[in-house]
Amino acid sequence: MCAESRREVDLGIGAARLFLVPTPIGNLGDITLRAVEVLRGADRILAEDTRRTGVLLSHLGIDRSKLHRLDANATERDLERALRWLLAGDVLAVVTDAGTPCVSDPGHALVCRAVDAGVQVTALPGASAVTAAVALSGLVQGGFSFVGFVPRGQTERMDFIEKLSCMAEPCVCFESPNRLAETLRAMADAMPERPIVIARELTKLHEEVIRGVVRDVALLEREWVGEVTVVLGPWAGRIEEAVSDTQVDARIDDELGRGVHTRTVAAKVAAWSGRSRRDVYARVVERLEMVRKRKD
Repeated sequence: MCAESRREVDLGIGAARLFLVPTPIGNLGDITLRAVEVLRGADRILAEDTRRTGVLLSHLGIDRSKLHRLDANATERDLERALRWLLAGDVLAVVTDAGTPCVSDPGHALVCRAVDAGVQVTALPGASAVTAAVALSGLVQGGFSFVGFVPRGQTERMDFIEKLSCMAEPCVCFESPNRLAETLRAMADAMPERPIVIARELTKLHEEVIRGVVRDVALLEREWVGEVTVVLGPWAGRIEEAVSDTQVDARIDDELGRGVHTRTVAAKVAAWSGRSRRDVYARVVERLEMVRKRKD
C-alpha cells in the first residue's frame, strides 16, 4: 500500500480532502478522538480565529504552524487559495471558534467551491450548542427549526421575531448576550406565553439553564453574559379574533408615543396581534395622520 493510501486509511477519510471538524463549545474534553486524528493529519487547518484555535492545538500537542485564517470576511483570493491547496492534493481541516463549522459560521463558501470542483467533503460529528440545547430543553419532541443568529438591526430583528411567532414548531437561535434582553422583550410582545429555555455557557464551569415562558423570562432583571442559545417550544400562536381593532390602535398609539420607528411599530404589532404587517402598517400611517391633523 502506498504512503498516500496508508495516510487516507489512517484518517478514516477515504478520498476526502476537506474536513469540517467540530471543536469544543466550552469543555476541552469534548473533542473527539477522530477530530484529534484529522487535525493532526491535515496539511493545513483553516480557522475562524487562529489565536483561539491555536490555544486548542497547543492543548492537543498539534503543530500550530498549519493554521490559516478563514473567517466570515474571507475574500475571493482567500477562497481561491484554499481551493488551490485542495486541488494540489492537500488535506484541509476547517474549524470554527466553537462547535460545528458551517452552522451559522464561516466555511460555507469554501464547501460550495470544493463541491463544484469535485473535491470530496466530509463532516465529523461532535460538539454543537444547537443539539445540546435542544436535548436539555425538554421542549422538542421530533422536528425543530434552527434559524441562526438573531439579526442585529432593529427592523430586521422585528421581522425575524414576527416570522418566529408564526412558526408552530420548536425553534432554536443564537443571540449575543449584549442584545438578549432587548430581543426577549420583543419576543414577549409577540408571543408572551410561548415556552422558552435559555441555555447559557453550555459545558462550561458556569453553565446555566433558564426555563419558563417568554413573558416571565423577559422580565428578569439580570446581566446576560457568555454564549447563549435560545430554544422556543411549540407555539399555537395568538387567536386573531381575540385582538380587536381598538386594542390594535391602542397598542400602535402606545408604541408611537414611545418614539418607536413606524416600520418597527408595524412589525411589533403585527407579530403581537397575528395580523398581516401590511394591514397593521396601514393603520399605523392612519394613526399618524390623525395625530398630525389634531396638531394642525
